Amino acid sequence: MTVELTGVGAGLEGYAMLAAQVEALLAGERNLVANAAQLSAFIYQEVPDLNWAGFYFVEGDDQLLLGPFQGKVACMRIPFSKGVCGAAARERRTQRVEDVHAFPGHIACDAASRSELVVPLVQGGRLIGVLDLDSPHPARFSAADQAGIEALVEAFLAATDC
Repeated sequence: MTVELTGVGAGLEGYAMLAAQVEALLAGERNLVANAAQLSAFIYQEVPDLNWAGFYFVEGDDQLLLGPFQGKVACMRIPFSKGVCGAAARERRTQRVEDVHAFPGHIACDAASRSELVVPLVQGGRLIGVLDLDSPHPARFSAADQAGIEALVEAFLAATDC
């Protein structure tokens, strides 16, 4: 199932293949936790140069709670008012950060992380959570990576009861 990706980004063609694989991987299962676990493992294995890939789900009115992930132990709760994940949840807009240390309010769960891509999970106008990807390389995520990961999130949301 591995797709060979070259360079820093996968390019749109590579992500189109990954999206088709995600659809097949999640087919027949609608459970949020099971599908989140599968997608975080899949991304961690298939997208190069990551040190963390996983989910945070909305808890209450203004907080994210750790969900399935791959990588080192992580922050358990993140308020919407802090960090890149909080910004993505608060603004309901993808955050692509080239240098997390320059991001105001960045939360350093892993000091090795240098760049981050966080995609909000919005279904039916309701924020479900965020998908968070971290890399130990500065400026790891390109516009093609952002579009590709957003497409994977769409496939996840289409396959999952949220």
